[in-house]
Amino acid sequence: MTHQVSLQGEQTRNCGDANSSREDNVLSFTRSPPSNHGTTALNLVYQAAEVFRDMEEHAREIETRAQSLCKSAVDRLKLAEMRTEEAERSRREVINDAERKLQDASRALRQAENRIVASEDQVTALEFRVQAAEAQLRDAKQALLLVEEAIRKRLLGSNSVNVGQHHAIAV
Repeated sequence: MTHQVSLQGEQTRNCGDANSSREDNVLSFTRSPPSNHGTTALNLVYQAAEVFRDMEEHAREIETRAQSLCKSAVDRLKLAEMRTEEAERSRREVINDAERKLQDASRALRQAENRIVASEDQVTALEFRVQAAEAQLRDAKQALLLVEEAIRKRLLGSNSVNVGQHHAIAV
């Protein structure tokens, strides 16, 4: 914008008598003497070259800024990808650890259940043995009473009434 203003100002200065009357924002210029045309053209070329240099410099600045923004965005993207990969690794480790613990707990539970079943089987077997032992004990007491009665009858001559009392007491 400043280049356009300076360009217009230069044209106004170099073109000589610019008609200063403005109607509808239009300037009318009169022809300047031919001797100033070369100088004016050369000045316009220099001004145009300066405008192009400024535009190129501005474009380089914009390009540099854009490259910097792109590099920054790429760096942030790489960092985000690294964080995502690390989070994924951590998630897999947590899942694997939980699965291992679950398998260990399941194995321990199965072992405990097997021990309980084995213990229950042992208790049942012991109960049968106790019942059998109690039956044997009853049989042995009965046999002992019979032996006592037989001994009393033969050796002592006791009557069977006393044996019945002993039998009631023993049972």
